Order: sequence, then C-alpha cells, then structure tokens
Amino acid sequence: MALIVQKFGGSSVATAESIKRVAKRIVETRKAGNEVVVVVSAMGDTTDELFDLALSVAPLPSGRELDMLLTAGERISMALLAMAIKSQGQDARSFTGSQAGMMTDAKHGSARIVEVKPTRVRAALDAGAAIVNDISALRFDFYVADAVARAGAGLVLMHSRGTPATMHRLPPVAEIMQEVTHSLRASVKMAERRGVKRESIVIDPGIGFGKSQKQNLELIAKLDQLIAAFPDYPLLIGTSRKSFIGRILADESGKPAPADDRLHGTMATITAAILKGAHIIRVHDVKAAAETIRVTESIRENLRTM
Repeated sequence: MALIVQKFGGSSVATAESIKRVAKRIVETRKAGNEVVVVVSAMGDTTDELFDLALSVAPLPSGRELDMLLTAGERISMALLAMAIKSQGQDARSFTGSQAGMMTDAKHGSARIVEVKPTRVRAALDAGAAIVNDISALRFDFYVADAVARAGAGLVLMHSRGTPATMHRLPPVAEIMQEVTHSLRASVKMAERRGVKRESIVIDPGIGFGKSQKQNLELIAKLDQLIAAFPDYPLLIGTSRKSFIGRILADESGKPAPADDRLHGTMATITAAILKGAHIIRVHDVKAAAETIRVTESIRENLRTM
C-alpha cells in the first residue's frame, strides 16, 4: 500500500461538478489500495474575490479579519470535497493548515510559517513517493531537503512569495526576473548543501504565486533567460487554468473567464513555454496538452533545421 499525496488547485474544484469529479478520482485512488492525502485550494478565483470583497467594505481591512476571511475559501473547498468523497462511499475528514501541523507567527497580513513538521513528507517518501513538489522552495522548512536526500527522490523547487494566505496581497517586486533567479539560486544551493543530488532538482518559476498579471506574462516570455541562468536544471512550469488566463479572456463586462473556459488560453501558454525551452509542463487537461506539445515541438524542430 502506498501513500499518495494529491494536490488540486482552485480551477480543479471551481464548481460542484468539478468537485465531484475530483472526489471520484480520489475514491478510485483509495479503492486501488492506496492511502490518500489531499491538498486543496479555494474554489476557482475565490481568494481574489474575497480580497476584493474585503476592500469594498473597508479600504484598510484589519489584517486579522482579512486572514480569517481568506482562509474561508480553503475551508469551503475542503469541506465540500470531504462531503463529496463521503457521498461516494469513502470516509474523509478535512483539516486546516494548523490542524495539519503548519504553524505561523502572529503577524496578521504578513505572517511567516515558523514550523512545518515534515513527518507527512517523510511518510510519503518512506512509502515510495518519487518526487516532492515544494511550493516554497525550502523557505517553509529546509528539512524537507534532508528527507528528499535520504530517499534519493526528486525535488521541485518552486518560487513563491509570502505564504498561501498572504501571497495574493503582496505588492509586486520591481524586477521579477531578478527576484525569481536570486531566490531559486539560493534554494538550489540549500538543497545541494543538504545532500539533494543536482540531477534530482527541478526549478519552477511559480506562475501565479505572488506575482502580478504582468509579471506572470513576463516570466513566460522570458523563460529562455531563466533556463540560461540554470543550465544544469530542468525547468517546470504550471499555467493550467490559472486566474491570469481568466483575466486575459474576460468578457465585455470585465468578468474573468471561469476555470472551465480557460483550456485554449492554457494551450497558448504551453505553446509559448515550449518554444522558450520549458522541459516539463504541469497540466490538468493531459490529452489536449500532449497534442499541443507534439505540434509545438514539431514546429520547433523545423525552425532548427531552417
């Protein structure tokens, strides 16, 4: 029996129907004889909507109350998902971050995670997990690198700013390429210093994690520069169904396209990323992405022979 850790972003649980589809996938994994731990984000663009709602009632909302408000998004999605799993015949229980062992300081609005017990990560590795995807690139807990090194597993170091509760409220940095390059370089050094093999490390610029709309697009447009800065490491990118695509595809009233209507926009970002040299693509819609990559790579190969 393996311990499977599944992560579902906001676009994967944006509607009741999508939550039921996710629940079915989880139940199928459980029925295959695996233990399952699920990490889930707020539904769709709920976090952005809640933040906008807070600003509409208070120009300078209390940091504490804003934190309370934004955590409601994850509480909603995790509770609904647990309900959907139970309705399909499997037991499930939801936990908040603190209940799962993630502890922060008391600085509302700019809190830092001060402790994350990596026992779950170690348990997953002991059960045979091959890759650990660290969205903090070891900022939250550098001991994760120790567990990865001992297991000889792969490690994805993803750039992000702040914490999941604060990253959407942070002001944009002046130079996003410099910030991402500097931060990932420090994370790579930390991972290697703690025993992770160079060939086991993958870097990820973290599209949507503490970046502005313009910065997300800039990172995609300049992926080749980031790859040149890290020639020894594969680059992974995840743009699938993200909110910046929804904003680009907004209707005439300015309402962003919902997650389920971002397929073609996602494929456009994948095409751009492949042409800029991305090595690994993280997606929801596997068939569409695979076909997009095949065609894009064919075009790229022809460009090289011209």
